Amino acid sequence: MNDDNAPPDLPESSEPIELPALEFQSPGRFAIHNPATPNNDGAHAEPAPFLLGEHQALERFNHPDEARAHALALLQQARRSLSIYSNDLEPWLYHRSSVQEACTQFLLASPRNQLRILLKDTTRAVKEGHRLLSLSRRLSSNLHIRKLNPDYPIEDVAFLLADDKGLLLLPEHGQFSGYALYQDPARVRLRQTQFDQCWDTSVSDADLRSFLL
Repeated sequence: MNDDNAPPDLPESSEPIELPALEFQSPGRFAIHNPATPNNDGAHAEPAPFLLGEHQALERFNHPDEARAHALALLQQARRSLSIYSNDLEPWLYHRSSVQEACTQFLLASPRNQLRILLKDTTRAVKEGHRLLSLSRRLSSNLHIRKLNPDYPIEDVAFLLADDKGLLLLPEHGQFSGYALYQDPARVRLRQTQFDQCWDTSVSDADLRSFLL
């Protein structure tokens, strides 16, 4: 069968067929620059340079980094008790690896050390998997989280108490401004009384309980 469109037969030969050389010019080297991943985790955060039980002055702040530095200083220096009174466990302040590490060291330092957390709303912390909630699953014997009783008069502030001397206060929810005290037993005593009264009337939360199981 003849096919006029078929290519002509090549002559039989044992020699390899040489193909014409192809010219290629390299366009040069390219540098690939991947943007650095921003480190917002606070793993290398620095605490404020003040000593719990010694520094007398009231330290005001109005920037989140300043608030974080004071909170970390109080958490790292506490030796007996920590109390956190919060609307939603402020992720910008407490959902950080440096805070988790400080709380872990505090709780492991002594079986008598206690960290108690009172929340007005647990929804966000549960949904986003807050670091301190996760920590409470591992150290449930001395880290306790409760929900504020909605029927109990609640002051719309947030504060952290360290032992019987340190206080960090955020007077307005959603704001970064506030103040820190490192040696004010009288003011800490008032806030601790408020915290204990709210703790005594606090309630368990189904969402929080299911997360911690």
